Parts: sequence; structure tokens; C-alpha cells
Amino acid sequence: MGPRRTIATMRRPAWLAAAGLLVASWVVIAALSLQVRAGAQVVAVAFPPWWDAQQALLAAASANAAIVRTTLVPALLVVRPDDDDGLARLRKAGAWLTIDP
Repeated sequence: MGPRRTIATMRRPAWLAAAGLLVASWVVIAALSLQVRAGAQVVAVAFPPWWDAQQALLAAASANAAIVRTTLVPALLVVRPDDDDGLARLRKAGAWLTIDP
């Protein structure tokens, strides 16, 4: 018999599965706790990150939402949506995410 050759196999580190579960559980908890409640008067709105402040303000205004304040990130606004289906109009105007501030 000749010399034996071993085939190297790549193995994932043992901590990778635990880290994946930790990140997944954090995302689920954040999504559940930051949901906008029905009848919320003020919401934080995230528009696409490449939008500048003018685009975000125009999108919020086109959805008939009153701007409460701006943030350091131009694509994030705190607004008061209109009572008549305001969150749906914000999403149509380009909002990616609406959260309870």
C-alpha cells in the first residue's frame, strides 16, 4: 500500500450556529417590539438610505404626513401620518420601514 492521502474538508466553527440564532432572535424581537400600533399618532419613517433630505421630505409631504422632526440621517423622519390610511400612503411614497419611536 502507498501513502494515504487525506482530503481536507472545511468545517464551520462551532460558534457560527449560535451566533446565527442570536442574530435571528434579535431581529424577531426588534420587529415585534417596534411595530407601529394601530392608531399611533407619531411614527418614525425610514426611506431608502441613498435619498437625501429633500427627497425624504417630499415623499412624506406627498403622503400627507406632517413632519414632526428630522434626524441626523436624512432618510429618517419622525412624522404624524394622516388619519385616513396614512401608513399605507407612506409606504406607497417610498418608505421602507415605519416604527414606533
